[in-house]
Amino acid sequence: MTIYSGHLRKMQVQYKNSVTPVDYFLMLGEGLANVSLNAMLGKQLTIRFKNEIHCVSCGRKSNKSFNQGYCYPCFTRLAACDKCIMSPEKCHFEAGTCREPQWGQENCMQSHYVYLANSSGLKVGITRGDQLPTRWIDQGAIQALAIFKVSQRYYSGLVEILYKQKISDRTQWQRMLKNQVEEMDLLQHQQELNELFSEQIEVLKSELPEGAVETIENDAMTEILYPVEQYPQKVKSFNLDKQPLVEGTLLGIKGQYLILDTGVINVRKFSGYHVDFEVT
Repeated sequence: MTIYSGHLRKMQVQYKNSVTPVDYFLMLGEGLANVSLNAMLGKQLTIRFKNEIHCVSCGRKSNKSFNQGYCYPCFTRLAACDKCIMSPEKCHFEAGTCREPQWGQENCMQSHYVYLANSSGLKVGITRGDQLPTRWIDQGAIQALAIFKVSQRYYSGLVEILYKQKISDRTQWQRMLKNQVEEMDLLQHQQELNELFSEQIEVLKSELPEGAVETIENDAMTEILYPVEQYPQKVKSFNLDKQPLVEGTLLGIKGQYLILDTGVINVRKFSGYHVDFEVT
């Protein structure tokens, strides 16, 4: 028996190629990046919530977690928790009202990608330039490709809302976990969508600084394989707030979910929760 103890963080991932399953690593606080979760497949896991939550930003003890790990003061103060993170087209950096201008400069005023992904069906999304393919893996996508490169987050939101007129920006997480996903030709979808929105994209490019939005020409898409021995037929989700003890055999890992024979748990959702993580 091996027991790891600490505050949960989102699992770290490593992508090698399209025929090798993604490597997942357990993160408790800032450590344990070398503890392979893939090696735990088929083993009995026990996760015990110690009824203690610490903010992932300031470290303060909190009775409740907001926005995947923040205490309420940080939730209301930090730029990372502002409404424009979920809706980048609402970015207000240029208006001078960013909660943390330096953070905004380092994280939002940097290159971003608009992408197509297949996690529970075709979807559009955005991510910072240095977050590929991690972002796709965190969403459980089996196929993905970047279709535009933009010079800042706000511009990615403007492109995304155009494409959201035709396709979703959300993942149906239960379908993703059941693997009820058919492979598709994302290159063909990119071509069709580019043709559909070509005039609007050209208008947008003309209104923004030169080079602010660049179309990416693709000849291949990224394909992602996950370490899953068995997908669930029904999805039961564990909530540590209501059920502080989670036990089961690890059958797989996909997105930020551990798939047990007794249910699934979204590890990222419980960032900052102090747990004992036991492997038998």
